Amino acid sequence: MLDATTRSGGTATASPRATAAELAVAVPPATNASPAVPTRFAARCTRVLLSPWSRLSLLIALLGAGACGVLLFEPQRLLTEGWPPQLGGAAAAAVFAVAYGVCTVAFVPRPLLNLAAGALFGSQLGLGVALAGTVLGAGIAFCLGRALGQDALRPLLRGRWLKAADGQLSRHGFRSMLAVRLFPGVPFWAANYCASVSRMGLVPFLLATGLGSIPNTAAYAVAGARASTPTSPAFLIALACIALPALAGVVVAWRKRHQLRRL
Repeated sequence: MLDATTRSGGTATASPRATAAELAVAVPPATNASPAVPTRFAARCTRVLLSPWSRLSLLIALLGAGACGVLLFEPQRLLTEGWPPQLGGAAAAAVFAVAYGVCTVAFVPRPLLNLAAGALFGSQLGLGVALAGTVLGAGIAFCLGRALGQDALRPLLRGRWLKAADGQLSRHGFRSMLAVRLFPGVPFWAANYCASVSRMGLVPFLLATGLGSIPNTAAYAVAGARASTPTSPAFLIALACIALPALAGVVVAWRKRHQLRRL
């Protein structure tokens, strides 16, 4: 409200109480803008943590930790010391299959694990346990590579060899991975992570891994089960089944060397 005009000049002046009330209404409270700062900071941290290179760094850290764990616990002692006596039957097979899968993710060679499966569980059960561990380990590696490494590594596929391998796995994933598993030469872990970076699907990858790993895994499982009798026909046949695919892979690579050079 305005006071009455003064008698001298007739100028209207606002009372101090009215002025204070208008200022109180006009000035917005300053507390509403304060939560925006931590919200923006949290969003920025989330973007950084979920960026492709941060996820790739996490993948490298996980793989390094797995490799260190393998060096520390030495799973190859299963070949000399045997399975812990507390476990037996189906529980031992399940635990071994899970340990097999985890060890393959941590770069433990599959031939060593296949020999251990045959030595501990015999030819038939050893083959089943080793195949289950193979598919499990391949699936874990594929999912880790796809979730943590694909976005960062795909822009780096610029070389002719890398582009050719990526195109082959992306367009003909099942038969390409089946050939890789049937003919040894490419390390198991390398094939897993290469497939995860490509556009190959998970289901064809697992099917090709399971089917293509049967011959080689069976040969190693039989060799491990019959290792105590190295002159037996079963052991000698298993060795032949191990050597022949490797020799065939070398021959195929030698015949295809000119095509590889043109890539």
